[in-house]
Formats: sequence, structure tokens, C-alpha cells
Amino acid sequence: MSLINELKIDSKKTADAIIDFIKKKVEYFKRDGVILGISGGLDSACIAGLSVRAIGNENILGLIMPERDSPPKSKEDSELVAKSFGIKTKFIDLTPILECFGIYSTPTGKSIEGKGLSAKLIQMGYKLFPAGKSPFIGGLLGTKHKWMRQVEAYYRIKHRMRMATLYYWGEYHNYLVVGTSNRTEALTGFFIKYGDGAADIMPIETLYKTQVKALSRFLGVPQTIIDKKPSPDILPGITDELALGISYEKLDQILLGLKKEMEEKTIAKDVGVRETTIEYVKKLINLSNHMRNLPERWEISEQEEE
Repeated sequence: MSLINELKIDSKKTADAIIDFIKKKVEYFKRDGVILGISGGLDSACIAGLSVRAIGNENILGLIMPERDSPPKSKEDSELVAKSFGIKTKFIDLTPILECFGIYSTPTGKSIEGKGLSAKLIQMGYKLFPAGKSPFIGGLLGTKHKWMRQVEAYYRIKHRMRMATLYYWGEYHNYLVVGTSNRTEALTGFFIKYGDGAADIMPIETLYKTQVKALSRFLGVPQTIIDKKPSPDILPGITDELALGISYEKLDQILLGLKKEMEEKTIAKDVGVRETTIEYVKKLINLSNHMRNLPERWEISEQEEE
């Protein structure tokens, strides 16, 4: 069986299992409902659909949290998702909070102020980087490049402010914070430490991105949300696949092949990529390992205990 076929899921069976998981965790944590960030993207829409089936839309609060650089379409898509599932929302513009950090007055912030032009320049800039040397992979560990540090600080604070806001309102209402990360993001490090990587539960983190898409269709997520290009909504013009340098369809197959411990040349042939692409994905997994084991702790040795 080909890898693409092995990624196929029984959507009803998967949905039922996750719905039961959410329901049990709300009870276990003694919460009155759940809260999630609705970005207008696929993952948060999928979580919204699952949560409604688990505990009812009256027990769910969706936060819409744009900031200066967020495209207006994201807000429209977020509202569409909320309306589709009958979820109450709270709109919170994070721009004033981020202004307190001074991010918009930094060189990065000033250069992004003209959104249309910046989006095109950022897209062009990403495409100039050689394969395997993009800003994304370069940022999985520390860097000595000042410009890269400034850019990373600029966009990562946005995710962390979103999560802090989710926890504030979650605790205010006694709601469980539900994360929206999927397996593809988790394995490649395509998330922010203590940002979108932080939550009380991660219901779809066992599903690859293409499986989340299939599940979303079953749940009735609006087709426009399913069809739109996934984006982290942090820098103008940046999409997930541009940053990762590979399509989700191919990436998911490679990740599954590596999990099955298949030979690299076999994976490459099955997916239709070069073996260097398999090496690139393996590098993403290795460099982001520290992000999946937070925080790293010093362990006392048996000799030191004596």
C-alpha cells in the first residue's frame, strides 16, 4: 500500500474518539467548557467542530485575536467558522499589547508597515534561500544572525500573547484551553514554544495535516476554509508550505514513511521526491526535538546521589 493511501482515516471513527477525549478531559479538569483561538485556519476550525460535538456550542468560547499585520480576511474567516458552528466569540485586538513591547517600532516592524509590498518581498526573500537553509530551519536553534533574531522575536511574541490571552479568559470562565497543533507541525517544529505549542489538551496532535483536512470535511468545516492556503498569520505573505519548503501532502507521506522506518530511497520513490528531501525532513525532526520535550531538565546521576 502506498503512503498516501495509508494516511487515509475513518473520519467518523476518528471524530468519535476525539470527541470522547475532549468530553472526558473537560470533566477531568473540572472545567465548565472550552476556549480556543479561532484563526480562520483549518486546524482551529476542525477543533471548533469537534468541541461543539463534544460539549455543545453553548459551552465554548472562541477568541479572535488579530494584530496589526493580520490580513482582514483572517477575521472574516474566523467569524465564518464561529457562525458555522454557532460558537460565541470575543474579539481582542492584540496590537495595543504588542505595541507595549515596541515590536512595531523595531526595524522588522517598520519594514512590514506597508503590508502589500512587504508580503511580496517576504515571499521573494524566502524563495531565494537554498533548499534546506530557509529562515524556518535556521530558527529551530539559536542563530548568530542579528536580522534573523529580530524577525524571530518579532513574530514569536505574537503567538505567546495569543496563548497568554487564551489562558486569562480560560481561567476567568473556568474553561479548558484547547490547542490546535497537528502531528505534522509537532514533528517538524512548526509551532512556537509556549505559544501555539502550549495548551491544556491537544486533540488533533496525533493527526497529520492531510488527515485534519479529511476530518474537517466530515465535520462540516466551510469549504472556503478547507481550500485556503494554511498560514501562521504572523508575517505578511507567509504560508505554511512556503516556510516549510514542501507541500503538506508530500511532507505527511515522508513523516509516515520515517515513522514506519522505511528506507529513504523507498520513501523518495513512493512520494516522488529526491532523497535529499527526506534528509531535510529528518533534519527538521532532529533540530526541533527540544521543542517537544519542554523544558530540558538536569538529571542527577546515581553517583551524585551517593
